[in-house]
Formats: sequence, C-alpha cells, structure tokens
Amino acid sequence: MHLKKFLSHTFTLLITFNPCTIMQKLIVSIAILLTVNLFAQNKTRAITLDEYQKAKTFTVKDLDNDTYIKFENKYILDRYENRKPYFITGDDGLKKRMDIYRLIAKDSLQEIGIVIFYTNEKGKTYQVCLPGLSAAPNIWEAYFADIHSIEREEKNFVLKLSYVLSKELSYQVYKSLNSNKDISREQGTYGNEICFPGNMLVTMSNGSAKAISSIQPGDLIVTINPLTKQSENVSVQSLSIHEAKNYAITHLQLMLATANRLADKTEVLLSTREINATPNHPVLTANGEKKAGEIKEGDELLCYNPVANAYLPYTVWQTEEYPAGIQKVYNINTDSKTLMLNGVMMLQKSLNSSKPEN
Repeated sequence: MHLKKFLSHTFTLLITFNPCTIMQKLIVSIAILLTVNLFAQNKTRAITLDEYQKAKTFTVKDLDNDTYIKFENKYILDRYENRKPYFITGDDGLKKRMDIYRLIAKDSLQEIGIVIFYTNEKGKTYQVCLPGLSAAPNIWEAYFADIHSIEREEKNFVLKLSYVLSKELSYQVYKSLNSNKDISREQGTYGNEICFPGNMLVTMSNGSAKAISSIQPGDLIVTINPLTKQSENVSVQSLSIHEAKNYAITHLQLMLATANRLADKTEVLLSTREINATPNHPVLTANGEKKAGEIKEGDELLCYNPVANAYLPYTVWQTEEYPAGIQKVYNINTDSKTLMLNGVMMLQKSLNSSKPEN
C-alpha cells in the first residue's frame, strides 16, 4: 500500500474509534509512523487475516524467561531486541506489564507482525498483534478494534501501548538522534578492552586478508605511517585475546564519493568500508585521536583505495553501537601502532601509550 494512502486510511480508523482522546490518536499515529521505519528495515511480509487471528491465541508460559517460542511448527515468537519488559504504573498506582515479541513465519523466517502481551495488576494477560505496513486494511481495522476492546477494560491501555511502541519502534531513530549511542539501554559489556571482533580482516604483507582471530606471532602484516601515508610490513609479536562476553561494539560505515557532473547526468564513484571495534578502542581521525564510540558522522579515517592504489580519507557515513552477542575480542601487538583492518587504518593502541595492549 502506498504510504500516503496507508496513513490516510489509518487516520480515518483512528477517528472512527471514539474511546481514543485526541492526544491518544496523535500518539498512536506517531507509533504507526515509527512502525513504518521498523518494518522498512527488516525482512518482512504481509500478515494474513487468518494469521493475525491465530497470533492472538499464541501464549507464552514464562514471560520472564521464554524468549524464543515455536507454534505449530509454522511460527516463532522472538523477544523483540531481547528487551526487558516494561512495567508501567499509572496515576491509579496500579502496575501494568508489557512484553514485546516479533512474530516470524518459520518457513521464510520473515517477520509478519509484533505481538504485545499486556498483564494487569491481577495477573490477567491481554495480547494484540501489531501488523506491518503492508497488511491489508481489514487487518488494521481488526487491530484497532482489538486495542480499543482492551481499552474498555483497561483504562489508558492505548496510551500505554502507544508510549511503549514509540520508545521501542523508534529505536533506530533514537540512536541516530544520539549519535547512534544508547548506553543506558544496551545490554552490551562496556569494559577497558580495546579490541576487535574476530572476523575483522587484517591486511597481510602479501596483500591477502586474514581474520584477526587467526593471526599468529611472526605473521607479517601491513602498517601505515599516518603522516606519510606510506605502508611497511611489520612482524606480529603477540595476539591479545579477551574472554568471551556480550561486548558492546561500535560499527562504523565509511564512504568515499567522487561525483562527476555532466550535462545530462551525474556520475558518482562510490567506495565504502565497514569496521567494528569496542567503543573505547582508539581511532585516528583527520582531527586527531578519538575513541571509536566517540566517532561522529563526518569524521574522516584513512582507508586503502585499490582503484587509486593509495590511502585516502574516507568519511564516516553512519555509526551504530550495539551488543554483538557472546564472543571473544582480539588485538594485535607489533612495534608499530597501526594496522589495516577491513581496509581501514586502525590504531593498535593509543598514540600516547607505550605499553602493549593486554
């Protein structure tokens, strides 16, 4: 469905249901707009009316511990972003609980909706299924009928639901407004390690690439002089390995674009690089040394460009920070202070440090 038509239809539905106040209508509209953002970023398909009705019968026995549940060998409920439940206490002093799960079709592993469980102070649980943008109008009508049916029993349910959805479904927007950092909400480990995930590729002296987790003492790798932008080969002295944890990881996407404006078109040469590191890993930018987690969009890092066969400044296009799951992280120790990872010049340690990384 075209976005404008979808939003117009949605607003008409909102007006139809009298239990909503004007403020509630506004908040629900915002939540739906943010849902558009969420579903646009994920592999999704439209939910059918039969699936929508069936989703409302799926139960989770233990909302505290059950994060991945299969139903009929056809569907999966996967706790949304592994978030903890919301507990909302209203002006009446009553505490309500809300849990959010992704609804996934097992055959295609495509997301078809989001199931919300709402438990009141007496332990009674209600549930609704939020469809995706591409759902048919009759499914959205059923959704609004369902949430307002709960509203009749649970005062301000729509308002509380809209609040939670605006928080959770705006997560990508939230991160971009805050330089993609969300330390208070992320479950990743923030320590003193200055390291890289094991799948980052080290440029070897012979031009090949090798996962940093496979590097051995004595391996010859490429290092760069940041001032001259000249490369040389150095021998690895040791590989630092840190125990497996759910480390927070900073992801940087870099871009070099060269535009050529012609009379009838603009031709653009676009080169990109991506690198992952722990948030406190030192990075040398055009404006000096920063921690990876402090890198901003617009900062410049030195990268190898094979077309020019030179080390050129690439612009940070996007940053993101997230818990990357349980894994070990690694760093390399040499007589130099730089190395090439994924084609990006990275520091092994701070330029102000004389000690090897442990």
